[in-house]
Amino acid sequence: MTPDLVSGVRRDRLAALTARETARFAASRPASAAAMARGAKAYLDGVPMHWMKDWPMPHLPLVAEAQGATITDIDGYRIDDFCLGDTGSMFGHSPAPVAKAIRRQARAGLTYMLPTESALDAGRLLSDTFGDFRWQIATTATDANRFALRVARAVTGRQKVLVFNGCYHGTVDDIFVTRRDGITVNRSGLLGQVTDLSTLAVCCEFNDLAGVAAALAKGDVAAILTEPVMTNSCMVLPEPGFLDGLRALATEAGALLIIDETHTISTGHGGYTRCHGLDPDIFVAGKCIAGGMPTAVWGLTPAVAARYLQVNADRPPGHSGMGTTLSANPMQFVCLTATLGQVATPKAYAKMESGAARLEAGLAAAIARHAVPWHVVRVGARVEFICAPGPLHNGIEAAAAHQPAIERALHLALLNRGSLIAPFHNMMLVSPVTKKHQIDRLIAAFDEILSELNQP
Repeated sequence: MTPDLVSGVRRDRLAALTARETARFAASRPASAAAMARGAKAYLDGVPMHWMKDWPMPHLPLVAEAQGATITDIDGYRIDDFCLGDTGSMFGHSPAPVAKAIRRQARAGLTYMLPTESALDAGRLLSDTFGDFRWQIATTATDANRFALRVARAVTGRQKVLVFNGCYHGTVDDIFVTRRDGITVNRSGLLGQVTDLSTLAVCCEFNDLAGVAAALAKGDVAAILTEPVMTNSCMVLPEPGFLDGLRALATEAGALLIIDETHTISTGHGGYTRCHGLDPDIFVAGKCIAGGMPTAVWGLTPAVAARYLQVNADRPPGHSGMGTTLSANPMQFVCLTATLGQVATPKAYAKMESGAARLEAGLAAAIARHAVPWHVVRVGARVEFICAPGPLHNGIEAAAAHQPAIERALHLALLNRGSLIAPFHNMMLVSPVTKKHQIDRLIAAFDEILSELNQP
């Protein structure tokens, strides 16, 4: 009888692996289990932030400290960290220049709604790194994207944003749309959403320039908001000419092009935009740009900045609806300066690229050796194994490639062997302080797990 398979893996083997690894984790971390039982009741659903429930463990481990590319939990386990705060700590935990800058600024004050010399230094470094933009500072990339959309709507006088099915831009309300039978509709599962988001957004498929052109032809799109690579579920690379095509179509239609590099900053120094010569009207980045300090940036080209300043000057007095009190605080600026000037250097990116290529090759070899219909994708320091054949072309294919049961079992089994990867998808990051032996240990663990799943 032919065994029951899911994405090339026997279901009975998968179930056995999941059960054993779950029991192994629960038995190995009694201190974390006891601490969570004592202290988690104060939090809604037992966690400080709801997405912590997405980790596949039977209970969360509690972190004691993190240094470099290693996390130590309160049960004493040293874990090779390839999640790195889902990009927030992409350059490693507590880089020395950033930690030093935090200590120094802490003695001089944490926030006071006025600029510092470090603010001026940070502005120069942002332009040197990412290009000639007029910058504003936010606390999260969600906020930066939200403010960028307000600017786009203000300067174009149009209402809608064009986004791609399956995109990731934080928790901006407008982007939570999908395509159903060719129509833009709210994504299912949204809590408390009372707006028909199709009045604010139009959803297209990634890599479909014809679909984008048709949507733009209606004349109501203020901006195209896109990642250069779809990253939040089964990575999808842009096909040749797609991103240049977006630029041309936006220009022709009088819409702005917003490039969100919050994840693709892994590509190389200056992000995907600099490495591939993109030409956005608005540039957004966040997460790791200040070494782990909550910071994001959005920048306008000089031409768009001039349009915005004119619109802003002509508006009635009152709150603009953009900005938060603790954004652009002095701690952000010293961390931005330390990260962009001393940590996220071309030399660091070269080391990250080399390590990620090693990881990509090792994972691909294991997949080939065990003949499972999977593939590996890499964007600079960002690597992902996908439990389906590839390459993927759009959000529909990315959603179909997602295999939650396999992924959760693999993530837990990898953690039990000392390697942590991102919980939301099969993403791994290589930092400039990740060691070769950590990469090789992850590859070996991945190979061991596939060996067990593919036993006759």
